[in-house]
Amino acid sequence: MDVSYRTTLELDKIIARAVQLCTCAETKEMMRAIEPFATTEEERYALAQTNTINALLLKNGSPRFGAVHEVRRVVAHAAKGGILSMGELLEIAAALRNFSGLAQWYGLTDHDMLPTDDLFFALAPQPVLEKQIGESIISPEEMADTASVTLRDLRRKIRATEDSIRTKLDAIIKNSTTNKFLQDAVVSIRNGRYVVPVRAEYRGEVGGVIHDVSSTGSTVFVEPTAVVEANARIMQLHAQEQEEITRILTAFSGQVASLEPQFSYSYDAMLQIDLLLAKARLAVEQNAFMPQVNDSCRFALKKARHPLIDKKKVVPVDIALGEKYDTLVITGPNTGGKTVSIKTAGLLNAMAQHGFLIPAHESSTVCHFDEYLVDIGDEQSIEQSLSTFSGHMKRITGILELAGPDTLTLIDELGAGTDPAEGAALAVSILERLRKQGTLLMATTHYAELKIYALETPGVVNASCEFDVESLAPTYKLSVGVPGKSNAFLISAKLGIPESVIDAARNHMSSDDKRLDSVLAQLDDLKLQLKAAEDEAEKARYEAEHALESAEKKRDALIKQGEEELEATRRKAHELMQNVQNQAYALTDELRRIQKDEKTNAAARAVRAREIARKDTEQLLNRTEKKQPKRQFVPLKEVKPGQEVVIAELDQHAVVLSRPDKNGMVEVRAGILKTKVPLTGLCAPDKMDKRTQKQEPPRTRTRV
Repeated sequence: MDVSYRTTLELDKIIARAVQLCTCAETKEMMRAIEPFATTEEERYALAQTNTINALLLKNGSPRFGAVHEVRRVVAHAAKGGILSMGELLEIAAALRNFSGLAQWYGLTDHDMLPTDDLFFALAPQPVLEKQIGESIISPEEMADTASVTLRDLRRKIRATEDSIRTKLDAIIKNSTTNKFLQDAVVSIRNGRYVVPVRAEYRGEVGGVIHDVSSTGSTVFVEPTAVVEANARIMQLHAQEQEEITRILTAFSGQVASLEPQFSYSYDAMLQIDLLLAKARLAVEQNAFMPQVNDSCRFALKKARHPLIDKKKVVPVDIALGEKYDTLVITGPNTGGKTVSIKTAGLLNAMAQHGFLIPAHESSTVCHFDEYLVDIGDEQSIEQSLSTFSGHMKRITGILELAGPDTLTLIDELGAGTDPAEGAALAVSILERLRKQGTLLMATTHYAELKIYALETPGVVNASCEFDVESLAPTYKLSVGVPGKSNAFLISAKLGIPESVIDAARNHMSSDDKRLDSVLAQLDDLKLQLKAAEDEAEKARYEAEHALESAEKKRDALIKQGEEELEATRRKAHELMQNVQNQAYALTDELRRIQKDEKTNAAARAVRAREIARKDTEQLLNRTEKKQPKRQFVPLKEVKPGQEVVIAELDQHAVVLSRPDKNGMVEVRAGILKTKVPLTGLCAPDKMDKRTQKQEPPRTRTRV
């Protein structure tokens, strides 16, 4: 594929911005070298991956992810048995931290299978090794005391020995006998040993070993005899310290080597994720969406915006090609947006083919092209001494060689730069040739002949960029189906050209030009009428959709309310049924208990009856607001069956069932209970009780 379109369509600027949004240096290089996907299936999959990361980015925010450098080389070195430096191990830890951060970020949201699963599942975090390296290595030059017990003990001994040396040297510096021989009252280090600066003329006055001489020769650096042994001890401890550090680095390097080849798989996945994150961040900046990729050679961009134009100024356009027509001829005044329109169509298709989401409505569709054949702008070579027309024709020659099915051809100002009559004829011929070769074609022009060609030729459609005559400014709105007008006479009149001059100019126009101008004016009127009708239809459609949506909401609310009421009724019915069952069970248990009680002796029943009667009486008395006077008890001397009596002890009415036996016991019935009480425990009911009983309604007995 010819890649010159990247510069012409400004895809290189899109890629450059994406490079800035990459985190890792290797990913930046990958983005710079990005290629269009070779098949429709690959393009769809790449767009789906970018769209997935974009959705997660909007929902979860950015993941914990930092830049790493040359980690692949470091791991390869460890795998060959090499010992990694502290700086290299910190890079390994940073990569492992990225693995865990990305895996955690991806797991923040529950989701079904996604097109990015294979990348994130390839990440193999090593939290233990990551933590060990982070705790053991402070910087590329410093290892922590806690890296090992041995290292901690060695450094403790080194510090203690250094303190001892400094104490002895301080004593020499402060000693009045020796300090006069010193150049300065300071302690220095030469060749790893602590020394004091002695004036050259007194070098023999301070006993010890000379390790260095100043550049002027006036100072010698002497290691006093008092600290020679301690300095030697320091040197030995430092050597042991370095051996321990090397041992720790060797152990870490072995652990890193053991991670291969899984580490490389994870690292490659991390770089691919970084690439997708950059594309997703760019989509957020551009408010971009994922288009559908058509199998056939056609596309439909809805509310498409050029991503490099200020969001506040860009005018969305609708551009479709390949379904109803294969060629779009755009006419209109200069600076009216013609070039931007064809650039937008080409750029957005190319962006999608590189896996970028596009700044257009999510219902937009794109096409997978084998070639982008572009002739936009004046790009002729100065060295080749080509004129504008010659450079234009040279590029057209290249386009004619490559144009065919599954290619997109974009030509700005076709046939310009030469005699208008010849240029127009050549432009029509080029269009016909390109259409025969099967390319999708968009071209801008000023030629009226091309407008007529588009009107008369099936599969070719006129389009124009609107121009506001009142403000003398382009609106940048693309109107498909209507050829553009130059509006030269109207603009000239607005700018003050005398009307007589304009009238004379009209007279110089040919009859065909006048007829075309009249037709275009009529088309403009029809376009306005059609636009008004479309607006009215859109308003009616919106109102209908709004009414339907409102009705559906009410319907759903009523259905939900009905379901809730039905559920509440079911619950109440269930509770009622449960209560009835419980009462039935309780009543059955009570009847069984009563039947069982009837089998017990009369005395037990009497005791139970008295207890029940006593409780009922207490409850009745508690509810009574006015205290009743105490009844005067007069025992009966004799009774007969059927006689109403009162059991004195219980103050309970009863009916006599038999005469007293030989023991003076009388069988009576009180309510549903039968019992025997002594005759002396019965009395006659008073008159008030009898009247009350007569007024009370008879009690109904129910057998269950």
